[in-house]
Amino acid sequence: MIRLFRRIDPFLLIPSLGLSGISFFVLASTGTSEYLHQAVFFALGLAAYLLFLSIDYRLWSRFSIIIYGLTLMFLVILFMLPEIRGAHRWVDFGLFILQPSEILKPLLMLVFAHVISRRDLGRTGNLFFLTAIFIPVAMLIFLQPDLGNTIVYGIFFFAMLIAGGLNLRYISLSLLTFTVFLPGLWLILKDYQKQRILSFLNPNIDPGGAGYNAIQSMIAVGSGGFWGLGLGRGTQSKLFFLPEYQTDFIFATIVESLGFIGGIILIILYLLLLIRILNICFSAEDTMGKVLSAGIFSQIFIQVFINMGMNLGILPITGITLPLVSAGGSSIISTFIALGILNSVAKRKKEIELVIH
Repeated sequence: MIRLFRRIDPFLLIPSLGLSGISFFVLASTGTSEYLHQAVFFALGLAAYLLFLSIDYRLWSRFSIIIYGLTLMFLVILFMLPEIRGAHRWVDFGLFILQPSEILKPLLMLVFAHVISRRDLGRTGNLFFLTAIFIPVAMLIFLQPDLGNTIVYGIFFFAMLIAGGLNLRYISLSLLTFTVFLPGLWLILKDYQKQRILSFLNPNIDPGGAGYNAIQSMIAVGSGGFWGLGLGRGTQSKLFFLPEYQTDFIFATIVESLGFIGGIILIILYLLLLIRILNICFSAEDTMGKVLSAGIFSQIFIQVFINMGMNLGILPITGITLPLVSAGGSSIISTFIALGILNSVAKRKKEIELVIH
C-alpha cells in the first residue's frame, strides 16, 4: 500500500481534491442530502484513481477491441431501456443512476489512443478507418439525445488526432468541412435544443421557459458579488429558483455563495490541473501516452469552458457537467479514472528516468 501511494502524482491529486472539497461543502450548504451521495462517489472515484494508476496504461491496448465492442453494446442497450427524463442516457439501478456515456469516455480514449499511435495519420485510408470507428459512438450518443457529450467526444477525438500527428492539411480540411455543414446541423436538432440556442441569443424571448435557466444563472452569479453571500445563504440555489443548481449550474451556485473570490479559486485549481496534464502530455515517453494525455486535457478543458460559459450566459445551455464539482457519480468516477490513467503515464516517465540514472 505504501508503495502504491508513492506512485501518486501530487500535482494531479491535490487540485482534484481541492475541487472536490469545494463541491462537497457547497452541496452540504444547500440543505439537501446531495452531499452524502457526492461523498460516496468521491470515495469510489478515488478507489478507481488508485486502481488505474497502478496499471500500466499500455496494457489496456490488449483489450481495445473488447472495450470498443462492449461500448457499442452498452450504448445500444440504452435504447431498449425505459426513458429517464425523456432520454436514453441513464440506467436506473434503484440506489443510483449511471450514465454510460460518461463512464466510457476514458475507456474509449484508451482505445482511440492505441489505434492512433499505431497508424500513420498521413495516409487517408487510416483517417477513414479512425473516423469509421468514431462515428457509430458519436451517433449513438447524439441519438440519446445528448448533444453536449457528443460535442465533448468530437473535440477530444479531434485533439487526439492532432496529438497523433494529423497533417495540417487534414486539420484545415476538417475545419472547413465542419464550417460548411454547420448550418445543416440545425435541421437534425431536437426542438428543445433549437429553443435553447434561440433563448441563448435572446433569453427574454421565453423568460419563463427556455430562457429561464440562463436568466436565473446570471442572477445567481451577479448576486454573489466579490465575497459572495455565504455558504447556504444564496437565494437562487437555497430557494431552488436556479434549476439543476447541483449539476449543470453548480458554478453559478458557487459564485453566488463564495463570490468572485470563490470563482477565481475554482479557476486556479482547474488551471493547475490542466497545466500538469499538459506537462505530462509533452513529456510522455511514447505516442500512446501523448495522445491519451491530449485527449484527457481537451475533455476536461472543454467541459470546464462550456459549463462556465453557459453559467455566465456567454454560451448556449448544453447540459455539460463541471468535472469533479458537479453532483453526479458517473462524471466523478469517469474523471478520476482519466486522472488515474494520466498518473500511469507520468509514472512511466519517472521509471524510465530512474533506470537511466
